[in-house]
Amino acid sequence: MPELDRSALRADCAQCFALCCVAPAFAKSADFAIDKPAGRACPNLLEDFRCGIHTELRPRGFPGCTVYDCFGAGQKVAQLTYGGRDWRRAPETAKEMFEVFPVMRHLHELLYYLTEALALPQAKKVHSGLHEIRERIDLRTGENPETLLETDVAGLREEANVLLSRASELARASVAGKKKNHRGADLIGARLKNAKLAGANLRGAYLIGADLRGADLRLADVIGADFRDADLRGAELTEAVFLIQSQVDSARGDGSTGLPPSLAAPAHWG
Repeated sequence: MPELDRSALRADCAQCFALCCVAPAFAKSADFAIDKPAGRACPNLLEDFRCGIHTELRPRGFPGCTVYDCFGAGQKVAQLTYGGRDWRRAPETAKEMFEVFPVMRHLHELLYYLTEALALPQAKKVHSGLHEIRERIDLRTGENPETLLETDVAGLREEANVLLSRASELARASVAGKKKNHRGADLIGARLKNAKLAGANLRGAYLIGADLRGADLRLADVIGADFRDADLRGAELTEAVFLIQSQVDSARGDGSTGLPPSLAAPAHWG
């Protein structure tokens, strides 16, 4: 099958109807300044679907908005699933659209990880399986709202995760020596400066506020790892496995932080 265009897996807010500002619920916390129920527009949302405080989200108490990533699901729902009809001009679509959006986001997230796994040359043994499930999921994203809402997201995620885990194992096996296993570990505030974590399993690890300055994270599997406020200055993540933009955005770093070419240093890093 032809390679998926990676740009389709990146959010294009200009082609969306601010679905992430309406569909999800969020609670007043360190990430959000207010409570907002699901399906209700954020009070900062303007009539043209732009955020009224976009340039001040962090100082105004909405850092959670700055790290959210829909993996391109928003524009897919807006422009393909609903053919450019927005929920304000076509209010009869609103409830269904807000239910379809999280389904599409789950599917696009899986497409992102499957695409990343296919970019791992060490995982060639499972490329065929990765291609097959990626094609099925990609086709599913083009279905109508009713079919999308019937999607067994949990089943697809479980099926994909078997292949993603195997791809990760094959990639990490190329790192010499014994690799650390911190899967799901509580490493909140951990002192990991200059830590040798190449090829480590950090799946789902809690690295909130961890000191990872100068750490070697080459070919470390970081899928689902929580990097909020982690210090990544000088850390090497250019080959980190399954690293996503929102993880980078939630951390602290600077010009010495090594990132994959597909990801960008956030503006707040300075």
